[in-house]
Amino acid sequence: MSPAKFAVAAVAMSISLTAFGAGTHGGGHGHSAKSGEPGKASEASRSITVEMYDNYYEPEIIEVKPGETVRFVVQNKGQLVHEFNIGTPDMHEAHQKEMRMMVEHGAIQGGKLNHDMMEMDMGNGQSMNHDDPNSVLLEPGDSQEVIWTFSGKGNIEFACNVPGHYQAGMYGEVNFN
Repeated sequence: MSPAKFAVAAVAMSISLTAFGAGTHGGGHGHSAKSGEPGKASEASRSITVEMYDNYYEPEIIEVKPGETVRFVVQNKGQLVHEFNIGTPDMHEAHQKEMRMMVEHGAIQGGKLNHDMMEMDMGNGQSMNHDDPNSVLLEPGDSQEVIWTFSGKGNIEFACNVPGHYQAGMYGEVNFN
């Protein structure tokens, strides 16, 4: 890792630890009427390829229409595990706590996922499977699809909630037109 990349990573982790110390709002990371709902592939009006790098997306802004169903083809082109998660800023803030637990328990290990740890029971019938329809968590080189129907206009973004990534700028805007 180059000295410049190391410095960026160190600052991102520092900011991230400060943000985690501040606590989170209530809510979850699942889908919500605020952002939309899982879509059907047969109803997708178009496909958008989203490439995830270390720590940014291409494209950074996505334009959608209220009620539109979009197929996102998400590819991890980086060297680290990354997430593509559609939601409101409050949803992302709440989900970051869960993602931090995934790192602390060894489910996310830098550039790879420990799938056995993702099966671990977190209590209340929850695991670290990361199987919500508005989100994918990918190892480097992997690709998956998210099919999403956007509800009415709102404050929606897509983000990587792996600790430090959002704070380093790995999020993008969903604009309604």
